[in-house]
Amino acid sequence: MSDTQPEVGNMAPEAQQVVADPAAGRAVRDSRSVTAILALVLALAAVGFSGYQWVRDRGNNDALRRDFAGRLADMEARNKDALLRTGQAAAALKEVEIKLVMLEAKLAESQGQQIALETLYQELSRSRDEWIVAEIEQSVLLASQQLQIAGNAHAALIGLENAETRLKRTDQSRYGALRRVLNRDIERLKALPLIDVYGAGARIDDVLAALEKLPLAMDARARPEATASMPSPAELPGWERLLRGMWQELRQLVRVQRVDQQDAGLLAPEQAFFLRENMKLRLLGARVALSARDTKSYQADLLAALTMLERHFDIRDSAVIAAAATLRKLQGVPVRVDAPDLTDTLELLRKLRLSRARAPAQVA
Repeated sequence: MSDTQPEVGNMAPEAQQVVADPAAGRAVRDSRSVTAILALVLALAAVGFSGYQWVRDRGNNDALRRDFAGRLADMEARNKDALLRTGQAAAALKEVEIKLVMLEAKLAESQGQQIALETLYQELSRSRDEWIVAEIEQSVLLASQQLQIAGNAHAALIGLENAETRLKRTDQSRYGALRRVLNRDIERLKALPLIDVYGAGARIDDVLAALEKLPLAMDARARPEATASMPSPAELPGWERLLRGMWQELRQLVRVQRVDQQDAGLLAPEQAFFLRENMKLRLLGARVALSARDTKSYQADLLAALTMLERHFDIRDSAVIAAAATLRKLQGVPVRVDAPDLTDTLELLRKLRLSRARAPAQVA
């Protein structure tokens, strides 16, 4: 044997058996190959199972990661919503605090007003009689001014009736004398004749409106007199109608009028405008005098207007006749009446006011 061949004595028993028996060695090698294959298969199976476990664990981790991310996003959204609601709640709370401060201020103001009203009520209660007397005295004073200045008995009557009604509501016996004096004055005012100031003013306005259309006397005299015996133009021959037309035209070109003391109603054409304006001024003056209850000026202006109307206007015209009749009726309208004097009533009220001022204040 060569040097490379192992020694039999130095081998293991099994090796010695294999070396001794080649078939047995092949069997051993085959069994070792199968074992190695099985080990490899098992190793591959373990590796595959480990890979499967790793893939499955990775998928689970991804799912967990996605779920975590979703929950985190949901939490962030809820957190933002909570922050928004918190901000709104803070703003609402601030607004409520502002309103509360305003309500407290209004409450304090209301309490102050209530205290002031209570003080005023107590003051009014203590001086109620003084207020009643002062109010009635003011009404009677205004009624006296209406009578003395404007001559308006109707307005004065309204003032006295209001004062009497105010006294009636008090129902106090100490005002009995004052009520009797007021009732006397009221009856005296009711007995006065009614002056239709507004109706008289309206009639003056009607005359003013019709003044521009009233014909003047000189216009009436300038018109040719129509004769019943003169034949109509249709019955005349042509040459005579032509001559008559020419004659009418010539008469229109020249107008001759004579103004003297016997015929003072005639005016120059340029004076007609000033005549109407003077009448307007007279009628307006009568209108103003009527409102002011000035009898003297009212009668003087109406008389002047009536004189100019009868002297310078065509008194045969129906409109002039109606205007003259209206002016004559207006002259008979009473402008001012003898109004009763309210001095006694005012004096009684003054005494009552002074007596209440001297007496101690009484709580009603």
